[in-house]
Amino acid sequence: MTGDITSPSDDHSPPTKFTRRDGCWGRIRGNWATLLLPIDSDDAIDFARLADQIDCLIAASVDGIYSNGTAGEFHNQTEAEFDAVQELLAQRCSSAGMPFVIGACQADPRLSLDRVRRAAAFRPDGIQVILPDWWPVTAQEATDFLTMAAEAANGIPLILYNPPHAKRIFTPGELAEILEPVPQVVGIKLADGDRQWYAEARRTLQSRGVYVPGHHLASGVREGVAVGAFSNVACLSPAGAQRWTSLMLTDITKACAVEMRLRAFLDTHIVPFAREQGYSNAALDKLLAAIGNWADVGTRLRRPYRWIDPEVAVRLRPAAVAAIPEIMEPDCEER
Repeated sequence: MTGDITSPSDDHSPPTKFTRRDGCWGRIRGNWATLLLPIDSDDAIDFARLADQIDCLIAASVDGIYSNGTAGEFHNQTEAEFDAVQELLAQRCSSAGMPFVIGACQADPRLSLDRVRRAAAFRPDGIQVILPDWWPVTAQEATDFLTMAAEAANGIPLILYNPPHAKRIFTPGELAEILEPVPQVVGIKLADGDRQWYAEARRTLQSRGVYVPGHHLASGVREGVAVGAFSNVACLSPAGAQRWTSLMLTDITKACAVEMRLRAFLDTHIVPFAREQGYSNAALDKLLAAIGNWADVGTRLRRPYRWIDPEVAVRLRPAAVAAIPEIMEPDCEER
């Protein structure tokens, strides 16, 4: 949410990687919407509201749904709750033919591997993992962990998430070397960078799916690097994010123009909550969902993490509509 903002290069290759259908990443491409946990006043997960949210995402015809990213508060769940969330997601998505990815992220490698094994039983399109994060891993240790995760996944493809707040951030070239012995890792979710970063990613990560921040997706597509995003833009409007993603296939210049206005809205109205007030990325993503008002998510986070007053969303909604009407256009009855 708060990664560096770069402008799309004028000198770029056609977005052929985004249109490929033969990549090892398979159906894990395009606009992927996250589950956001509806939290009640007693700090419990409201599974009825979560089920409704999944149904709304399916109705929006997003390219896929994923669980237990940062916005899904994977870091603040019991193992029983983890299992319940994945079971609900798998049941709803399997019945609807909706692709889904399960986040088995955990800073503790043993708990992470256990989550991978349990996630694999639901036969998702992929499983997302992070690297062990209590003590920073070396490149060799990262490869070893991912090898163990691939064994635990029992044939389910893996997506590595190397977030900007991880203790060890790897360059595209380093990631290519780490992943070379582990073909089961079909993609990497990470923060993008400047033109030099994109040049390195084109040179070293062409055989892997690359997932950039949602609000940078048009730039990533234009640069010939990104195949999709696990998207904060889908927090704002799943259907709007899907429309914008489709536009990238037909008019990348127009899609990049929308992105510039989207970035300006986020930088002006959303990012200051993190930069100046210390709110977490999950709090920002839930604020976006409240602005979009497409499901009864709420802005509340599980304690001890702070959340943003939902009245802020009411105040910011007109600014979002004015800045990015292509994304904010209503698609269903307001809730």
